[in-house]
Amino acid sequence: MSRKRQAFTLPPERSTDPADYQHVPRAVAAMPKDFPDGFRIAPHSHERAQLIYATIGTMRVSTDDGMWMVPPQRAVWMPPGVRHGIVMSSDVTMRTLYLREDAARLMPDACRVLPVSPLLRELIVRATELPLRYDEDGPAGHVVALILTELHGLQSLPLQLPMPRDPRLRGLCEQILVAPGDQRTLSAWARTLNASARTLARHFQNETGLSFGAWRQQARVLEAMGRLGGGAPVTQVALDLGYDSVSAFSAMFRRAAGASPSAYRPQRIAA
Repeated sequence: MSRKRQAFTLPPERSTDPADYQHVPRAVAAMPKDFPDGFRIAPHSHERAQLIYATIGTMRVSTDDGMWMVPPQRAVWMPPGVRHGIVMSSDVTMRTLYLREDAARLMPDACRVLPVSPLLRELIVRATELPLRYDEDGPAGHVVALILTELHGLQSLPLQLPMPRDPRLRGLCEQILVAPGDQRTLSAWARTLNASARTLARHFQNETGLSFGAWRQQARVLEAMGRLGGGAPVTQVALDLGYDSVSAFSAMFRRAAGASPSAYRPQRIAA
């Protein structure tokens, strides 16, 4: 008997293998899985669409076309068949939803960042506690129906970092992602590529849809989300990302993310 058939007929209730969730005869299949800081999931794809979410910790999700930082207040919508990799920026408690084709038809047809409300968070957690073959006409079915209602009503957030396909530009962008606080100007980067600043600016705009300055600021915003979500102090994040003052960093972050930096730090739960 093939593995696919086994997963379909007798799916383990708490499997951490995504393959076991692709053919469950239900609209939504929810997988709980935890990862240590720095863990990397190699590029892969799934038959079902996927909501990538973590109740604790921050992840960096990448495709050929873009990169998304995913703190607990956000999730990434991943359409079926899209190849993606994930890097854990801290210890992560991942709770993933896999949606059947009919359940996903009202969702975006491209990767998007989605906000996660406290209600949706609790529904996702509850979904991972349900049997895979939950009773569609009972309370579990109502939980899943409410999840789909919440997802279908969400507005995506402009938090993608588009990645160029040109090898030289992509290499430059990857260097910035490694050291987002690097203050080198476009002219300085152009010299490293043996190109003029004007040529580099034009190629950058054509490849990413953003100016070099706007792209670097977006990279810093996403990096800040990851570090803040991992518990780093706001002051340290601001200095590491090249800002001379916390106030300047906070103003930039609020404009770009729609919330203060402190809102992205782990919230302490009173005893």
